[in-house]
Amino acid sequence: MGLASWLILLPFLTALGVLAVPSRRSDLIRWVALVGTGAHLVLTAFTTLQFWQLASADISMAKTATLTKLYFVERVPWFKSLGVDYLVGIDGITMSMVILTSIIIFTGVLASWNVVNRTKEFFALLLVLVTGVFGVFLSFDLFLFFMFYEVAVLPMYLLIGVWGTGPKEYSAMKLTLMLMVGSAFILVGMLALYHYAGGTTFDLTQLAQHHYPVEMQRWVFPLIFIGFGVLGALYPFHTWSPDGHASAPTAVSMLHAGVLMKLGGYGALRIGVYLLPEGAQYWGVFFMALTTINILYGAFGAIKQTDLKYFTAYSSVSHCGFVLFGVASLNLMGLKGAVLQMFSHGVMTGLFFALIGMVYGRTHTRIIPDMGGLAKVMPWLAVCFYIAGMASLGLPGFAGFIAESHVFLGGFFGNEWSDPMLTRTLTVLATLSIVVTAVYVLRGLAKVFQGPITNPHFLELTDAKLTERLATGILVLTLAIVGLVPGLLIDLIESSLLPFVNRLHATGALAVAGHP
Repeated sequence: MGLASWLILLPFLTALGVLAVPSRRSDLIRWVALVGTGAHLVLTAFTTLQFWQLASADISMAKTATLTKLYFVERVPWFKSLGVDYLVGIDGITMSMVILTSIIIFTGVLASWNVVNRTKEFFALLLVLVTGVFGVFLSFDLFLFFMFYEVAVLPMYLLIGVWGTGPKEYSAMKLTLMLMVGSAFILVGMLALYHYAGGTTFDLTQLAQHHYPVEMQRWVFPLIFIGFGVLGALYPFHTWSPDGHASAPTAVSMLHAGVLMKLGGYGALRIGVYLLPEGAQYWGVFFMALTTINILYGAFGAIKQTDLKYFTAYSSVSHCGFVLFGVASLNLMGLKGAVLQMFSHGVMTGLFFALIGMVYGRTHTRIIPDMGGLAKVMPWLAVCFYIAGMASLGLPGFAGFIAESHVFLGGFFGNEWSDPMLTRTLTVLATLSIVVTAVYVLRGLAKVFQGPITNPHFLELTDAKLTERLATGILVLTLAIVGLVPGLLIDLIESSLLPFVNRLHATGALAVAGHP
């Protein structure tokens, strides 16, 4: 097995290690999960360095390429009669998502150090879920992709239904049913791709060499985009997301918002735009308009929330709208912004939900009006909360600013097959969310952390523990590094996005160096 397979297998082996530990040894269970996810973080860093060395020599070739260059490719025939292979590999987009997921699961284990109810089952399911996520990002066979997609989605039902709070059974069922509907759309779209390519292969790299009829692309692309958009909280299919966030335990919320929702944008980009470029051209402006509603609806919805988790959940709906908006812009700048937003929002929202869990564990409330003055007793958590808030509203120096600026510039530049006035109007409307975001973030932070302490019980609260400081510190540092040195991430993904843009042009061979 190569590096790509080990990136998928290591979390699953860690889950088996957790299951092998007796239930009464909860401390050992936590350490097994931490060591396993820590080892994965080290493996991810090693793989990233290896990828840099290999990919740096091929950057110039990507300017005119129409097929994605993959590294660390592993192919094993699986179901030969159906043309299904175990096919995994890595490009720049995949590498950035693997880095994100590895950071979130490691910090999620640290943030869940105090889980005492069925500790073994909790960490095992968490690791199975993240195995599915890594499998999705690394798979380049559509059958394998869909299998891992289901592995990533289904554990959420148990993780929320058993370890959640509030109306957890309702939230878990709603989330599962809506995501299954989205999966049905995706499956129909994938089977159409397979059928129209001759019914001989699910290999994404081979499907990309087949030109699908324009009429077929026009009805399959919306199936793919909406199917993945359900997981990416696309309006009006977003309603499962706030309830799921509010009921999920801390680490599950971190993975849910930080990573799982990114599968929506990733799938829409990797399968929808890459394989169906003419369908993307036909529907691009429509989905730009729909995601503009997403962005504004989520931002205005966050203003009205009094529960910290619902507050952050509606904010996530808005920020995930930026991802799909960037994908629908169909130019290099917008696609870069979409991938950057997937990464930056994943880290930022992971930090938000980790902090909310830590505050709730001390105050036993998530109701914003019941709080106040918490900065006096938990300064570390307050500072981290403010940093997450500044990243959310796009303050320069953090990853959110880099991502959102690329998305907005991509929308403003537009493309040659869409009405420029319409795309620019939609972009201007989307940018209004910046003001709304500043309003709800600053108001929310002030109500929770500033002013006098109104509840005497809060005077006895303690600040973050060592594991909590380590988890939040890693996430804050990641936001700052990407914000201050964005080239580290941009250089990683740009050459992998150039073939997407080249395929969108009629000749499929237009060099886009300097093209927006």
